[in-house]
Amino acid sequence: MSEEKTVTEPKKQKKKHRGWKIFLGIIVGLAAFLAVLNVIPPGKVMENNPFVKEKDALPMIAAHRGGGASNPENTLLAFRTAVEEFGVQICETDLWMTKDGHLVYSHDGTINRVACPEGAETVTISEHTLAELRTYNMGYNFRDPKTDEYIYRNASEAEQEALGLKILEFHELLAAFYETHKDLLFIVEIKDPGETGFKAAEIIDRTLTERFPDYRSNVVIGTFHPEIEKDLRENHPALLRGASTAGAAKFILTQLLRVNLFSGADFECLQIPMEYKVKGITLDLTWNTYIARAHRMNIAVQFWTINDADDMRFLIERGVDAIMTDDPLLLKQVLDEYR
Repeated sequence: MSEEKTVTEPKKQKKKHRGWKIFLGIIVGLAAFLAVLNVIPPGKVMENNPFVKEKDALPMIAAHRGGGASNPENTLLAFRTAVEEFGVQICETDLWMTKDGHLVYSHDGTINRVACPEGAETVTISEHTLAELRTYNMGYNFRDPKTDEYIYRNASEAEQEALGLKILEFHELLAAFYETHKDLLFIVEIKDPGETGFKAAEIIDRTLTERFPDYRSNVVIGTFHPEIEKDLRENHPALLRGASTAGAAKFILTQLLRVNLFSGADFECLQIPMEYKVKGITLDLTWNTYIARAHRMNIAVQFWTINDADDMRFLIERGVDAIMTDDPLLLKQVLDEYR
C-alpha cells in the first residue's frame, strides 16, 4: 500500500499543477484580450464632427431651450439673445407636432407652463393648430431674473411679434441665423413617438435638404423613443444623431468593463448628465476614460443640464465638448475666467 501511494501522489500533484497553469493561462489570455480591445483604435463615426471642439479649446455653450434663465424659453427672443449677446455656439431645443402638421419648438407637450394663467384649460400642442397656438404669448409666465416680475404679460400682439414671443416653427429658428451664423449648431429632440415622430423626422430631413443645405451637418437629432431612433438610422442616415438612452448606456457600460470594441456606437454626440442613478446606485459619468474614448471615435461629449458654476468649471477641466445650460450668461462668465 505504501509503495502504491508513493506512485500516485506525484501524479495528483502534477494534475493539480497543470490545472493551475491552465487557469493562469486563461486569466493571462483574457487580460491580454481585454488589453488588445482597449489598444485597437476604434473607427470614427464621422471624419469631421462639427460638435467636437478643437484640441485645447474651451467647451462650447449650448443654450438649453435657448436659455430660459435669461429669457422666455424656446422663443426667438431667447435664441437671438443667446447667439448675438452671449455668443453661444449651440442652440438646444425640443420639437412637437401640431394638429395640422407643423413642427414647433416646446419642451412640454402643452404650453400652459409658459403661456397660460394658472388654472387655465390645458392647451396640448397635438390638439391645436399652428394658428391657434400663435394666439398665445410664450413669455406670459416668464419672470425677470432681476425684478422677479412678469415683464411680458401685458405685451400687445404687435409687441409679442416684434420681440419674438410667439411659438416657433422648426424652419423659423434656422432661417433667423442661416445667412449670418453659418457655423451655428443645433441640438433638437423629437418628442413625439410613433408615426408622428416619423413625420417629424421627414420634415427635418426635407427642410434641411431643400431650404438649409449648409445646416445639414449642423443639426444633431435626439429622441427617447427607440422606434424613432431606428427610423432615423434606417431612413435618414445622413442626419446626425445623438445617443439614445440605450445607446449611451451601452457606451458607458462597455467602457466600464473595458470592452470598448463592442460599444457599437454609431451616433455623433453623447449627451449625458454628470451622474445617473440605477436601482439606488449612483454612477459617475464624468470619468476621463469615457470622454477620451468618445473622442477617439470622434464623438462629441455634451453634458446637461448644468446651471452651477462649480459644475461648469469641473467639466471645463475634463475637456468636454459642450455644456448645456439654462443660464448661458453664467457659463459665458465662467469661460471668460479661463480666457
